[in-house]
Amino acid sequence: MPEGVIVVSYIAATILFILALRGLSHPETARMGNLYGIVGMTLAILATVMSERVSAYGLVIAAMVVGGSVGIYVARKVQMTQMPELVAILHSLVGLAAVLIGYANYIDPTAEFEGVAKTIHELEIYLGVLIGAVTFTGSVVAWGKLCGKISGKPVLLPARHWINLGMLIASVLLGKWFLGVESIGVGMIPLILMTIIAFAFGVHMVMAIGGADMPVVVSMLNSYSGWAASATGFMLSNDLLIVTGALVGSSGAILSYIMCRAMNRKFLSVIAGGFGTEGGGPAAAVEGEVQAIEPEEAAELLESARKVIIVPGYGMAVAQAQYVVADIVKTLRAKGVDVRFAIHPVAGRMPGHMNVLLAEAKIPYDIVFEMDEINEEFPETDVAVVIGANDIVNPSAEEDPNSPIAGMPVLEVWKAKTCIVLKRSMATGYAGVDNPLFFRENTRMLFGDAKDSLEKVLNALKQ
Repeated sequence: MPEGVIVVSYIAATILFILALRGLSHPETARMGNLYGIVGMTLAILATVMSERVSAYGLVIAAMVVGGSVGIYVARKVQMTQMPELVAILHSLVGLAAVLIGYANYIDPTAEFEGVAKTIHELEIYLGVLIGAVTFTGSVVAWGKLCGKISGKPVLLPARHWINLGMLIASVLLGKWFLGVESIGVGMIPLILMTIIAFAFGVHMVMAIGGADMPVVVSMLNSYSGWAASATGFMLSNDLLIVTGALVGSSGAILSYIMCRAMNRKFLSVIAGGFGTEGGGPAAAVEGEVQAIEPEEAAELLESARKVIIVPGYGMAVAQAQYVVADIVKTLRAKGVDVRFAIHPVAGRMPGHMNVLLAEAKIPYDIVFEMDEINEEFPETDVAVVIGANDIVNPSAEEDPNSPIAGMPVLEVWKAKTCIVLKRSMATGYAGVDNPLFFRENTRMLFGDAKDSLEKVLNALKQ
């Protein structure tokens, strides 16, 4: 394929990727955004495969068949509740690819660079391997935390910030050594040492982050994977990969910053690790009596209400209760009840997790609101229904300065006239923090599997 056609194809793919990001910014245009992304990626792959740089078509096609088969299998088998850990492990693959491509470029016998060009190329390799290694191990640890194979509690080593600083300084010094050698054999020494340090930094950074803050970590690792891909583009002199990586990296960083603001956290603390682990003295003890209700009583409260706000959480995703919720919403609206949804920025295990579930159940977009848009309406609400959420509706964030989640903006469901909380048990949430909401006078606990409980509520509403 002529070089000019490839350049035009890359430009078209870049435009489609930008349109995809724009479309994915809103639920109503997300489907079209996905379509733009699919078309853009197909065009990019075809242009790359047909370029003059590719000669071993058999190997390329075989790799595409294997990778495509794995992707199709995963897409068909993965549950919506497993999407956060799937995203995390896919980020790790991007990081590992950057590391392997960096090493392959360094030992490439056909590479011909001299002087300043050689220095720039080696700097691209070094940065690509560094970012990729941090992304790889950090994403693997995030995957382990999200799927429960690693504890969600932060692991805080003594002088951990000094350890991070030491690893950063060591990486800079090794980089200076790497750029100053002529022999590939000698240059491999600082490159390997830096890779080991970067692997360790990725593990240490994410292990020090509390489980409740994992949505921000997933977003940040998404940004890292983008920069790793962009560095790979520089190594391969592929303009499209550079631009695509920059789009992913910048959009991930912007999303992380927005989420940090929504949680009253500092953006730099995410990069340094230990995000959300600062705290003062001991948290206040939670005392009181729990008032449990049956599904039929919950149905009566909902049917007699004028205004209802539903707050979905990870428990709804685990129970796959979004379809029952959609039926309840349809039934209540038919009875004249004003029903809305309140979405916290970090509800679930990844950005937009709850929005995806609600869209899957075909719940109208116009009744789904973000926290800032709906929080002030709780005092005027008759019934607030919390489905499997915990930390994002915890009053301790506002009332207990010593709480691990102190200062985090939360949905103020306790201000509603009645609050119904659906939970399996009285266990703490992902952050491991007790929730005094469960003991409030206006709170009613509906225990059991969310889907089963809501199906009973729906049956009672229909009767």
